[in-house]
Amino acid sequence: MGATEANFWRLVGAALLLGLWAHLFGQGLGGASLPIFLLSGIIGVGGDIFLFQSFPRLGSRLTILITQCGAALSGAVIEWLWQGARLTGSQIAACATILTGVALALAPGRHLNATRQSLTTGIVLSILAALANAVGAVLSRVAYAVARQAQENITPATAAYQRLLGGLVVAAICVLAVRWHRSRSQVAPAQSDGASSRQKWRAAWPWVLANAIAGQTLGVTCYLWALKTTPTGLVLAIVSTTPLVVIPFSKAVEGEKTTRRSILGGVIAVVGAVVLVTATAGK
Repeated sequence: MGATEANFWRLVGAALLLGLWAHLFGQGLGGASLPIFLLSGIIGVGGDIFLFQSFPRLGSRLTILITQCGAALSGAVIEWLWQGARLTGSQIAACATILTGVALALAPGRHLNATRQSLTTGIVLSILAALANAVGAVLSRVAYAVARQAQENITPATAAYQRLLGGLVVAAICVLAVRWHRSRSQVAPAQSDGASSRQKWRAAWPWVLANAIAGQTLGVTCYLWALKTTPTGLVLAIVSTTPLVVIPFSKAVEGEKTTRRSILGGVIAVVGAVVLVTATAGK
């Protein structure tokens, strides 16, 4: 489908699912925190455009490594500078252990085949995605604080829905821009375009729907739930272990090999996460 269009349609699917829940059981588009959640989505969810453009250039492992680890580090720094949220020494050590394990597990080896231009462009896009993710997460924390001040209890699913709408606007603009560019650069017969479109959707829709349900509906709701009660740096550090699940999928889809280093890195990251939870619970 292409990175831009795939990103847009998975957001549309998630918006329908989350919107149904939010308007029936949540706060819908209400609440004093709505503008901040929308801004969080514009920056955070909208930043996934950089992520999706990096995937075909770097592969899933290196893209996720840079994005997730970079987001955890920058998110902790941004919230500390902006909100004064500081982590304890044990929490910082646990976060460092997690990121070390993730880096060890996901760092690409000889299997990475990319030109110098693709590598440079992909790294820059991944860094931009990491910064957007971090800023979006901090803004979500700010939005929850505004809701508490207004004595409103915004549910995580409602927050995920409101945040998603902001990102959907950015994704829609990008899709329109790509289609406009294509219409100017090439002209194909209408019948051929229609057949190609039907063939594309027949192959892609199950993956788009699965991504919408797993990632943007269930995953992001849990993510916003965590941000409601826990500092950004801690949440993003634990979230950074998620890419370890990428390893078997990369093996199946992209033909990447699972090495002893990947397994060792996964063990280190999980140990770090356990230590982090223990240190936070005892604070």
